[in-house]
Amino acid sequence: MVSETATRLVSEARQLIMRNGYNGFSYADLAESLGIRKASIHHHFPTKVDLVVTVVEEARALIREQTELLAAAEPAANEQLRAYTGYWERCITDQSAPFCLAGVLAAEMPSLPPEVSAAVRGHFGDLSTWLTRVLALGVRQGTMQLRHPAAAEAEMFMASVYGAMLAARAFDDPAKFAPIVEASLDRIRPPG
Repeated sequence: MVSETATRLVSEARQLIMRNGYNGFSYADLAESLGIRKASIHHHFPTKVDLVVTVVEEARALIREQTELLAAAEPAANEQLRAYTGYWERCITDQSAPFCLAGVLAAEMPSLPPEVSAAVRGHFGDLSTWLTRVLALGVRQGTMQLRHPAAAEAEMFMASVYGAMLAARAFDDPAKFAPIVEASLDRIRPPG
């Protein structure tokens, strides 16, 4: 059973990482933010690597769960993509998740510990696999037309979504996200 303190630590670490990156937060920041001692953090997560891997793996599990629910509830591939991009548009607009945790960490990949890098790569592998399945489904349903194999198109779409997040952050304008994503969705719609 996970303690309430551990849950709070993971939640607050997620926020700190999304806003400041791996190298931009410390246990001292976390302790101050939650009003606890650093020793309490070390009790639950002996190292920063342990904490950040837990944060990434928890996010991965949640994303896998959400994509499975999406597939079960909405069999239309184009609607699954809309739900995915709509989620990020809402999070960026309301600042609940101004940037994907794994996206922030991926930008820091050269300086991350190997265990954190592996978890981040796992996130992108999961996302790429899901997007590949959704795009292939869209082709079978006749709602998508791909110029390249589904796996390559999935990575292009993923790059577009993450690029849109980056543009929204760089311009400090959440409204930059939607038009970029919409252009990517237009690119895979069949003519007519």
